[in-house]
Amino acid sequence: MRYRLEIPILAALGTCTALTGALAGEITIATVNNGDMIRMQGLTSEFTAAHPDVTVNWVTLEENTLRERVTTDIATGGGQYDILTIGNYEVPIWGKQGWLVPLEFDADYDADDLLPAIRGGLSVDDKLYAAPFYGESAFLMYRTDLFEAAGLTMPEEPTWEFIGEAARKITDASNGVAGICLRGKAGWGENMALIGSMANSFGARWFDEEWAPQFDQPEWQAALQFYADLMKDAGASGASSAGFNENLTMFQQGRCGMWVDATSAGSFVSNPNDSTVADKVAYTIFPNKEGVDNHGNWLWSWNLAIPASSKNQEDAKTFITWATNKAYTELVAEKEGWSNVPPGTRTSLYENQNYLDAAAFAGPTKAAMDAADITKPTVQPVPYTGGQFVAIPEFQSIGTTVGQLFSAVVAGQSSVEDALAQAQSSTEREMRRAGY
Repeated sequence: MRYRLEIPILAALGTCTALTGALAGEITIATVNNGDMIRMQGLTSEFTAAHPDVTVNWVTLEENTLRERVTTDIATGGGQYDILTIGNYEVPIWGKQGWLVPLEFDADYDADDLLPAIRGGLSVDDKLYAAPFYGESAFLMYRTDLFEAAGLTMPEEPTWEFIGEAARKITDASNGVAGICLRGKAGWGENMALIGSMANSFGARWFDEEWAPQFDQPEWQAALQFYADLMKDAGASGASSAGFNENLTMFQQGRCGMWVDATSAGSFVSNPNDSTVADKVAYTIFPNKEGVDNHGNWLWSWNLAIPASSKNQEDAKTFITWATNKAYTELVAEKEGWSNVPPGTRTSLYENQNYLDAAAFAGPTKAAMDAADITKPTVQPVPYTGGQFVAIPEFQSIGTTVGQLFSAVVAGQSSVEDALAQAQSSTEREMRRAGY
């Protein structure tokens, strides 16, 4: 196997220009337009008050665009950003390549307080190459009022079969309520995060032990057909262009009966300032397929890392230390309330009674993260690790292509059979190119 990283050149042209001389005391942060990151950006004045000699510039982007921009910049050594917001997919790969600056913190930071699974996913040879801003798994959020009206009781461990029946029963098209909202927007970290995890819960796998793609196997056929049928019968209109943020908005507006997605959504769907259904939401574990002992929970973190090309690495580390330590959690709690602090990174947060009392989703979130096993993502043997992704450099390209094929199914532009056949052939071709 040889190393090769796909660089999305098209997105880079005309949009990414390397800085020719970054100013001392000035850092540029590339981040995703998720709620927790928007909140961090809003608290910039708190950082600059404590560090008046550092100017912070923000580049806030939609998830797919962020990935394209930072991948291009890191692979070319462009030096456009001093801090990157990246996932636990990229960190170990880029860390091994020497593209990221290893991070060391003093005792006050208490790196040992980081959840072991999260810290392990950001380390190479016991060196931390990024600091986690928030961590997540996946769970099911549902409207208790709609379940009660339909005479439904959520099982302690729901199956996809039950979820399908319930979603169809609570769909109310005349009032604009979909029975379920699921990601359909194409992207390896968008629809494939959900579909990949669902496929794991059906017993499917991306590759067999010899790295042969498995889209031609019955488990993938069953998973994708179930997903397509469910989206057609009980999904929201325009689902093929809906990702995390779009589904969050619909759920907050009362337009979804159920939503299977990231545990980090808990604080946003339960916030009465933003969510019209805040007092009608309950949470339970990611579904599995009847007869398959695997819930398919993913394990993900959005992290702050310093590219080796940064000209202001010390200032960048100062910001990362501020944004990912315990004091930042307390700052958010003071400003926004305990239920809105970044979740899923520190053991101490789940021992804090203030947080547990304020966040009804805290227990389900921790349970989902504890249940995620990235070393055994599915029930059959596989040569890779990862929950909703495959931890190899080629996955970024493979997952993007497969995501486009599966999104076309939701849009009614392709059949399940054709999408799987094309996924099989394109992935076989990519793996041959990569030397597997």
